[in-house]
Amino acid sequence: MCVASKSLPLDKARQALLDDIIALYSCEPTIERVKRYTPDCVYDDQFVYANDRYKMAGQWFALPKLFKASKNEGYQVVRSDDEVIQFKNEQSWTFKVIPKTATINALVTLSLDPETVHSDFIRVKYHKDQANDKDYSHEGLGFTFKKWQADQVAKHMDSKEVAVFEADETAGKEHVRKYGDGKGEAPEKNF
Repeated sequence: MCVASKSLPLDKARQALLDDIIALYSCEPTIERVKRYTPDCVYDDQFVYANDRYKMAGQWFALPKLFKASKNEGYQVVRSDDEVIQFKNEQSWTFKVIPKTATINALVTLSLDPETVHSDFIRVKYHKDQANDKDYSHEGLGFTFKKWQADQVAKHMDSKEVAVFEADETAGKEHVRKYGDGKGEAPEKNF
């Protein structure tokens, strides 16, 4: 893992949070890492819209089943304040079935839980991943599929780790945030 020289420095608690998030992206999920999210969290990327920690746990624990490897190629923290930690992220994904590696560049925004923002164990309320210069619309068939996929993966995972978070399925739900036409500010590649 390479930290870009222009990356903003983080204190110990924020660096620990970022290290856990990078480990999740790298197909290294643990119960403790998933606890970095609040029960009512939202995970939002090009493939998934998971609106509680149970569904999100299903996604993180499913990754090692889908990918042979996932390697963090580097990141750069571009914003760190009481509201968010935002970083540019480059991740290479090697598929299990198809011997191909895809590299994704993204702008990841972690909206922080106000109750834990100044603690030693900071948690995330909203995780937004804008890959390859895209922002994703929350309308239409594509969004319906993203929600359906998140619902199904958690239900069908035969995983004691995911089962730990079943109670979070009834956590308070945030209204779906709308992003219009889907044009965003995520980097294509400029590390």
